[in-house]
Amino acid sequence: MRDLSLHVLDLVQNSVSAGASLVEIFLTLETNGWLTLVIRDDGKGMSPELLARVTSPFATTRTTRKVGLGIPLMQENAEKTGGSLRIQSEVGKGTELTVTLDTRSIDCLPLGDLPGTMLSLILMHPDTPDVHFYGVSPTGVCDVDTREIRQAAGGLPLNEPAVAAWLKTALAEEIHPIFGGANV
Repeated sequence: MRDLSLHVLDLVQNSVSAGASLVEIFLTLETNGWLTLVIRDDGKGMSPELLARVTSPFATTRTTRKVGLGIPLMQENAEKTGGSLRIQSEVGKGTELTVTLDTRSIDCLPLGDLPGTMLSLILMHPDTPDVHFYGVSPTGVCDVDTREIRQAAGGLPLNEPAVAAWLKTALAEEIHPIFGGANV
């Protein structure tokens, strides 16, 4: 993965595959350069056996291939910066993944196109799951929730071209002031 936003895309796809109806993404950049990413879902969760081996590239629930690299690569990228990856999960309740990275490390990946990633997630899954993105950095706070967007759209599908165009602009306006200039 070339940047952290692509990791977010991949990790949220795990939540979608787990049947989540809500995926929450929390991104916090501290003044000391530490970045914390939390992805929480209400999907089917993981058994203790799967949870114990999920950071192995050879642990996957996919039937189309025998490797799953998203979580192991995210863990490697976090650890290269001195950070960590932690996963909590309970069958029937969902999963929470927490990643910490030191953005001051030369090994920290750039954040990438976070507004574009969020737009892709929403447009790829216009009906479900709902996505709530909450970001905090020293420059401010942003809060994007598809439940509120659906209400404001008055019943129009989120992938309706006019809604998608509005979403693209709104996501950029909401996220760029908070994370756009950050070298993370």
